Amino acid sequence: MRALLSRHLATLVAALVVAASLNANAATPFNGVDISHAKSYAQDFRLTDHDGRTRTLADFRGKTVVLFFGYLQCPNYCPVTLARLAETMQLLGEDAKRVQVLFVTLDPERDLPPALKEYVTNFNPTFLGLYAAPAATADLALKFRVYYEKRPGPTATSYSIDHAVFSYAYDPQGRLRLLLKDSLTAAELASDLRRLSRTP
Repeated sequence: MRALLSRHLATLVAALVVAASLNANAATPFNGVDISHAKSYAQDFRLTDHDGRTRTLADFRGKTVVLFFGYLQCPNYCPVTLARLAETMQLLGEDAKRVQVLFVTLDPERDLPPALKEYVTNFNPTFLGLYAAPAATADLALKFRVYYEKRPGPTATSYSIDHAVFSYAYDPQGRLRLLLKDSLTAAELASDLRRLSRTP
């Protein structure tokens, strides 16, 4: 119960930060919400990728990074978001080489590395799936202000997961810059990611 309350509190804090940023964001050139000054979010991670390599944000220095949390059996948001990001990469053209999309599973018990790899690379061969142990996943989600909660199904392994529906974007220097809402189009995402990729 305490963990659930903590996650709800984290979601509320994230919503307040976003709401406070909306007015300031109107003066920025971005379509996403500028959260550059929100220090309450985690600024790094340590996860394993779908090929078994340990990854931190520093591994992607020099690239704009899009990070979002989901799970393979997600019926709507996750496949739609990956498809939109795949379209975004096409719109970016040569600039796509300067962007790395990272999918962090909220369901490491079912999302095993081979399935995780097959799933994300079907959308784009450069996409990476990342995972951690269940306890570490819960801790990371809390630090990133990402709400998620298992919903029981008819069997112990057929549960669903309610989760936050936004992504984060980091600039090539590894600084957390944007919260990307689910309502953004591929063209709007491409505009933001291209601009971040050229950030000095």
